[in-house]
Amino acid sequence: MREPRTVLVTGASSGIGLEAARALAASGALVVLACRDAARGQAACAQVAAAGGRAELLELDLACLAGVRCAADEFKKRHGRLDALVNNAGIWTRERRTTADGLELIFGTNHVGHFLLTRLLQDRLEATRPSRIVNVSSEAHKSGRLDFDDLQLERRWSGWQAYANSKLANVLFTRELARRLPPGVTANAVHPGVISTRIFRDLPGWLKALFGLVFASPEKGARPLVRLCDGPDVADVSGRYFDKLEERPGSAASQDAAAAARLWKASEQLAGLS
Repeated sequence: MREPRTVLVTGASSGIGLEAARALAASGALVVLACRDAARGQAACAQVAAAGGRAELLELDLACLAGVRCAADEFKKRHGRLDALVNNAGIWTRERRTTADGLELIFGTNHVGHFLLTRLLQDRLEATRPSRIVNVSSEAHKSGRLDFDDLQLERRWSGWQAYANSKLANVLFTRELARRLPPGVTANAVHPGVISTRIFRDLPGWLKALFGLVFASPEKGARPLVRLCDGPDVADVSGRYFDKLEERPGSAASQDAAAAARLWKASEQLAGLS
């Protein structure tokens, strides 16, 4: 029997990840919710199931390279196909922290963890062609400035710069990945809009409440992700950056092919792939 269409969404316990999972499950896909917190992930799966969709939990800690490898192995044990991978999870912190592997936490989670996960699942995506990869970036990438001599921002760190750099890395990774993928597998980056999600959980309570009033809903933010996973109009589009539903060029830095190739090599080293 043919396996159901299978989609993996990281950071799917809340926010736009959960809303994208709901929508993709409603279209008939089996959605694997990759979450760091197992309890919140199980609750999210229950929400998807309660609406009539099929969902299962995959425990994934993007801030731990060994954990990413374990999650990829577990996914492969369970599933012989992967029709779409949505790299959605993201983090922002007010203070500089490091991962279990010594990487700056924001860059390590938002970029390196997703880089490793994608590379480890690439064979499943290629075997399932046509298949798609969606990397959730941000307009914040326009403030990104990658210093390849200090990717971890050890000399001059700020939460905003670390986040912007990680989002620029998402776009550069997308462009280089698309160049390397075989026909039938696409990769695109998307800014879903300024959304009220748990990524701002480190902010003061009053500011989070204000953001909740001003920013767009997670349901609205999920639409561009679902379209890039499912939309027939973008089935053959790859290596592009989307601002919500519109294709845009992105920043000049995000179109630097030499920087994209250099980041790929650096990311392989950081992820232990080289």
